[in-house]
Amino acid sequence: MIKHPGFGAMLARLLDDRHLGVQELADRAEVTADEIRAVLSGESPGERPLRGLASALGFHAVDLFILAGLAVPEDMAPLDATAAKWVASTVTDAVRLPTAGRRELLRLIRSLPQDERRSSFTPKPLLPLAGGPGAWVIRMLQYRNLNWMGMAETLAFVTPTYLSAATYGVIGSGRKELTPRLVTDFAAVLGIGASELAALTGVILPVKPPSPSPEVVDTAALLWEARRLSADQARHVSELADSLLGISRP
Repeated sequence: MIKHPGFGAMLARLLDDRHLGVQELADRAEVTADEIRAVLSGESPGERPLRGLASALGFHAVDLFILAGLAVPEDMAPLDATAAKWVASTVTDAVRLPTAGRRELLRLIRSLPQDERRSSFTPKPLLPLAGGPGAWVIRMLQYRNLNWMGMAETLAFVTPTYLSAATYGVIGSGRKELTPRLVTDFAAVLGIGASELAALTGVILPVKPPSPSPEVVDTAALLWEARRLSADQARHVSELADSLLGISRP
């Protein structure tokens, strides 16, 4: 099992993968070079630097909070955990739609008003309670409002990975190590470059994977945007996806 190297070590690997220097990153993140060096040396980053790093590196801030082992701020959490079933259904429909259909779904999601949060988002605990590459990736998927079954359905439709729902819990607990295939497929669904997720998790990719197809890229974007939907809104989007595919559900 791969041990947690610390966020500083992960950031260093990412900078090396991108051939990005400390000062350039600091300028982009609007923090000081000393703050970056402190993180690289093992100091835990604060919320402000992490948000700046996310913007500078092109990552979703929630993913960096998870990688850093910090509590995720409520404003980064999915709005409504009960929307999960509709989110997964929409994603599995979207990957089968032509470009125009996927873009129509994205436009609808982005046009819907932001409802008020009615309850805190509490992702299912990962056991044992130890961090590691599997836990980080599964937690990222949870913060895209996918439960175990949603992960199984999404990965099966969007990527070559076909695993049982329970297996995602096993990956999250660290009892099943990440393979190059899993890293590549998780990266596609998360909207992260495969080589970058490999650098962050410490998994070596034997060959450079091909770029995700346009439908996979669009589906990852849709999954991210759908985090802000209430259950009613997610159901509405799912019904549109069904209609675009000519599916009639009871």
